[in-house]
Amino acid sequence: MYLQVNGHNTYCYTGGKAFDATRPTVVFIHGVLHDHSVWILQTRYLANHGWNVLAVDLPGHCKSEGEAPSTVEEAAVFIGALLDAAGAAKAALVGHSWGSLIGLEAAARLKERVTHLVLVGTAYPMKVSPALLESSLNDPMKALEMINVFSRSTLAAPPSALGPGTWVYGTSMALGRRVLASNPRVNVFHRGFKACDSYANGEAAIAAITCPVLFVLGAVDQMTQPKAAQALIAMAKESGKSVKVTTLPVGHHQMTETPDATLFAIRDFLKV
Repeated sequence: MYLQVNGHNTYCYTGGKAFDATRPTVVFIHGVLHDHSVWILQTRYLANHGWNVLAVDLPGHCKSEGEAPSTVEEAAVFIGALLDAAGAAKAALVGHSWGSLIGLEAAARLKERVTHLVLVGTAYPMKVSPALLESSLNDPMKALEMINVFSRSTLAAPPSALGPGTWVYGTSMALGRRVLASNPRVNVFHRGFKACDSYANGEAAIAAITCPVLFVLGAVDQMTQPKAAQALIAMAKESGKSVKVTTLPVGHHQMTETPDATLFAIRDFLKV
C-alpha cells in the first residue's frame, strides 16, 4: 500500500493484508541497495499470523518518492513519520544492515512507541572500506559484484526464500541494479554506504532504547562480521536491556540464505 509520508508517496508491502489498527504492527527496514522484497517470506508469515506488516521502500528507493536519506538520523526521523502516517501508536522495528542502524536510532528517538527491536546483520561502528566507498561512487557495478560475493556464505545456496533452483547471486545482482536505476538523481548506493560509515550515535542510541532487542548475526558474515556487533551487544546488556542473540551459519543475507531460521527467530522474539 501507499502512505503519504512527509508529503511523498511511500510504498509499504503489507503481506497482502489490509492495515488493521487493532493488531500489533511490525516495520521492516531494508539495507543499502535493497527494497521491501528482501523480507518477502518473513512479512508474508507475520501478516497471516496477527500482525500488521509495513515493509517499507525507503524514500528515493524503488516505489517510494522523496529524497533518499543521506544519514541514519534522517532515515530514523522518516520511520517516526511513517508510523504517524500509518496511524500506528506503537510498532516493532526490524532492520537489516543499514536498516539495523536506522531501526536502532529510531527506537532511541521513539522510546516507548517501539515495542521490540531486531537488528539483523548489524555492526557498530559500521565502517565501510575505502575501496567499496570509492567503487560505489565511481564504479557501482564493480562494487555491486564485490558486495554480492562478500555478502554470501556460498554462491550455490540451498533452497531459499525464493525456492529451489534460485540463483541467489544473480537475483541479488538484479535487485541491486534495479534499486540503483530507480533513482536517476541520486546514487543511493554510495549515499547509503556513506550513511553507514558516518553513523556515530550507536552507543548513545543503544543506551536510550526502552525495548527488548534481538541480534540476528551471520557466523560467516564478511560485511558485518559478528565480532563487530559484540560491543553493541555488551552495551545493551550493561544498560539493563533484555537482549537475545541468534547466530546463523550464513553470511550477510540471513533473510534469503536461512529464511526459516530468520523468521522463527523474529517470530519467537516478538512474543516476548
